[in-house]
Amino acid sequence: MTAASAVSLKRGSLYVSCDVYDRYFAGLETVILLRRDQDLCVLPVRHAAAGGYLLKLRNKAGDRVVHAPDFFRECGIDENVELELSVAWSTERGALVAAGALHL
Repeated sequence: MTAASAVSLKRGSLYVSCDVYDRYFAGLETVILLRRDQDLCVLPVRHAAAGGYLLKLRNKAGDRVVHAPDFFRECGIDENVELELSVAWSTERGALVAAGALHL
């Protein structure tokens, strides 16, 4: 895995800073969220027709938000939970990974 960054989980949404977006998802509009054991994996989607969750523009600074309360509920994370998650790019998984984030 490469250098660590952080994302936030609040109110069933994943908040991604402009820096993290530009580094791992630049130009993309959608991502796929997967649970792999206790890890949260955020995979880039190159073709929007493939589905996934929208990376919505949050502010003029270029920060993004992924609204996915259904996904996090299925993982046992209540909408009242607020977490700062350390993430790192995994070449093996082709995803941004928050290791152990879904241990709740």
